[in-house]
Amino acid sequence: MTVPTYDKFIEPILRFLATRPSGALAREAHEAAAQALGVTDIDRQELLPSGVQLVYKNRAGWAHDRLKRAGLSSSPRRGFWQLTEDGLVFLAKYPTSLSPKIIEHLAMGFKEVRLKPTGNGELLTSQSLIKPPGDDSAIASPDDRLGEALSELRSSVALELLESLSTVSPSFFETIVLDLLHRMGYGASRADLQRVGGSGDGGIDGVISLDKLGLEKVYVQAKRWQGTVGRPEVQAFYGALAGQRANKGVFITTSGYTAQAIGFAKSVERVVLVDGSRLVELMIDHEVGVSARTVKIPKIDSDYFDEEST
Repeated sequence: MTVPTYDKFIEPILRFLATRPSGALAREAHEAAAQALGVTDIDRQELLPSGVQLVYKNRAGWAHDRLKRAGLSSSPRRGFWQLTEDGLVFLAKYPTSLSPKIIEHLAMGFKEVRLKPTGNGELLTSQSLIKPPGDDSAIASPDDRLGEALSELRSSVALELLESLSTVSPSFFETIVLDLLHRMGYGASRADLQRVGGSGDGGIDGVISLDKLGLEKVYVQAKRWQGTVGRPEVQAFYGALAGQRANKGVFITTSGYTAQAIGFAKSVERVVLVDGSRLVELMIDHEVGVSARTVKIPKIDSDYFDEEST
């Protein structure tokens, strides 16, 4: 047999996680689902065409991605899966098996669930990570399908990044932020970006020298928060900037901001806010904590076959 498509992994993963209400390692769910589906040891060795991952683990991962988007499961930490309360209630309604229609709905009905920062903050970005509505797959061109697949992959990586960022230490998160800003072109060298952190930092976690003499600087606050950032926190950062006689500051968080915090930042102009959605978008664009592979797409070279030009 061949490895089943990812939709077939949805129910086995749900059933397995239901037996582990406190959660389980992702690799345990991979194996349990493969066993339930009768995937042989030989088929479990099959790799994706890219050669970077086993097919059955990839498809189990996409199945869990759909369950997360449906709100039925979560990843409290990297490589660890756990059903949500909604997931447990959902399975209680279907104690024996899920119909093909329900499986199809879980597999296809939540592909466009919006990527949101942790918490209930306002959205700051244009949501370019959200997969736009596409044509029906039966009539979509190969180029359309490729674009949709890339958008979906990007959205999935963004969600994984947010989960990974939520588990790193505050000090390492500050380092990640400075690495990102350097990749974006701030500072002539990485040495021009320094962590400050620690007690007495006045709300400033990093400083960027924009020129070799350090005459122009940008101050950074990087907070790995679960809750929404409010106006008091942004206002305190603005006060710290004033204490440094700084003209520019960037406040970056893994969560989101209240409308009041956003309004205050706009009113003072020199404070830029970056929420979790925008942060992971920038990390993907600048390949910080993310690797990318090149896919060669063949296209006919019409100039080569133009005999009149030879």
